[in-house]
Amino acid sequence: MTTTVEPAKSAPDTEAVSEADRLPSVAEDEDIPVPPGAARALLRELLGPHRGRIAVAMLAILVQQAALQSGPLLVAVAMDRGIPALRHHDSGPLVAVIAAYLGCGLLSTALQWAFIRLSGRINQDILLDLRGRLFKHAQRLSLDFHERYTSGRIISRATSDVDALRELLSEGLQELLTVILSVCYITVVLLVMDWRLGLAALVSFLPMYLAVRSFRHRSLRVYRRSRTASAELIVKFTETMNGIRPVQAFRREAANNEGFAAANRRSAVATADSLLEMARYVGSSRATANTWITGVVVLGAFLVNDGSLELGVLTAFVLYLRRLYDPIDQLAMFLNSYQSAAAALEKMAGLLAHEPAVADPAAPVQLPQSPLKGREVAFEQVRFAYRTGKEVLPTFDLVLPAGQTTAVVGATGAGKSTLAKLLARFYDPTGGRVTLDGVDLRDLSAAELRRGVVMVTQESFLFSGTVAENIAIGKPGASREEVERAAREIGAYEFIAALPDGFDTDVRKRGGRISAGQRQLVAFARALLADPAVLILDEATSSLDVPGEQAVQRAMQTVLAGRTAVIIAHRLSTVEIADRVLVMDQGRIVEDGAPAELIDGRGRFADLHHAWRESLV
Repeated sequence: MTTTVEPAKSAPDTEAVSEADRLPSVAEDEDIPVPPGAARALLRELLGPHRGRIAVAMLAILVQQAALQSGPLLVAVAMDRGIPALRHHDSGPLVAVIAAYLGCGLLSTALQWAFIRLSGRINQDILLDLRGRLFKHAQRLSLDFHERYTSGRIISRATSDVDALRELLSEGLQELLTVILSVCYITVVLLVMDWRLGLAALVSFLPMYLAVRSFRHRSLRVYRRSRTASAELIVKFTETMNGIRPVQAFRREAANNEGFAAANRRSAVATADSLLEMARYVGSSRATANTWITGVVVLGAFLVNDGSLELGVLTAFVLYLRRLYDPIDQLAMFLNSYQSAAAALEKMAGLLAHEPAVADPAAPVQLPQSPLKGREVAFEQVRFAYRTGKEVLPTFDLVLPAGQTTAVVGATGAGKSTLAKLLARFYDPTGGRVTLDGVDLRDLSAAELRRGVVMVTQESFLFSGTVAENIAIGKPGASREEVERAAREIGAYEFIAALPDGFDTDVRKRGGRISAGQRQLVAFARALLADPAVLILDEATSSLDVPGEQAVQRAMQTVLAGRTAVIIAHRLSTVEIADRVLVMDQGRIVEDGAPAELIDGRGRFADLHHAWRESLV
């Protein structure tokens, strides 16, 4: 057993920090930096598997637009060829034009249906893939990330941001394709019908282009603010609902209402700004369109009057101009969806590009076979500092022999929980290494590590679902018999059997249907079923009453048998079952020994134990 024990006064500059000290403010985690090109790369990855279907959809919309844009041309033929032939009792040309018009209309409708159906399936597959990526990646990210980046913002990425992309894919892209193909088809037809009017119409593209460019630059800034404001609203709502008990206990409703109202106003202002930008664009584009149509009609009238242009051609020209400018009007709707989706995609790409601080090794190794149930844990020259830069654990060495139960005590902020988190590899040390039977934890795959090391926390989080399902988390695929045996060994079987549906009782959100002590027993049954070599108990009895604590302590003795265990405890009653006690102060181990030995001494643990005994009296 090797331990470095030093007085706390030797490290005045290595004060341990609390959670509040090291967590950044909300403003710090507003956005994750987005690597250059990450959004485009993500879009390519999402579209890549669907190239074939996208090509078919593009072909369908290409032919559909050709059929649709033939309408005005057929009107011109009817006016200039069909009607004059009908005056000479020849209905053939007019009948042919009518048949062609109906045929093009039916073909356009059928292809439009096919495009919408196919593109809809592609869109849903893309969104399914994206949501899955966000969910999987969020679970991969390290505890350090989740402590800084609120759950509300992750929810915003997977809901409102995905919805913004859905709107673009389901509606915006069709509008864009319609605009592009309409402009291409109509431009060619106008120039072929009459190059003079065609050139006059093309001149209008310059002011239209300037209007689109101006709108795009202004609205991108607006929509970035809008996505951030939307995420802030979700954060406020989520945090308030998750903390509804302290909110009501401390009468925080009024203050929360003020905070939410401020966030709501910011969201409303951002939305109003986006609508204002769209209104400016639509107004300028329509003014340009109406001005040019008027000019073309006046010019065409003079050409018809002098006999150099047929009336049917002028009619078709005006119809085509209307079809040309209307889609450009619709371009505002696309740009509206595009800017919103671009800002959302940027934020999602930033989240997906964020690598876990605790990553799986490139070449993981297997733990050596051991005849013992527990494994030896060693901290070798370990140092650790949180992102604030304050060192929580100065350099120290510690060996926990296989099968030993070690209790770690000390004041709040002494570094106890940090030590446990390093052993569970929620964090990696900034110096030195933590080993399991001589193997660096950083060399183990996540699956191998979780089989070897399990932590039971004070919260004992239970998921919505049955009691049996929550216990089986410790061993996916466990049989019902194994689940019930684990509950029986822990001493939880009787209370579970007494529930309305026994092991099939739904514990509801966060296990709210059962008491704190019962949740802890379920958590211990889960840990026993997992059968880890190393078990970490982080304040596992701190929130329990005396009967609940006694029940959990009996369960602890069962689950700890033969395993290497680390117990983080404030209540010294929990320490009595330990083989060894470590007293920590400012990140250093200042006392180390058997409980009875330290109680009989004159050190800090003896003082703590004496104070605890007096509190019981």
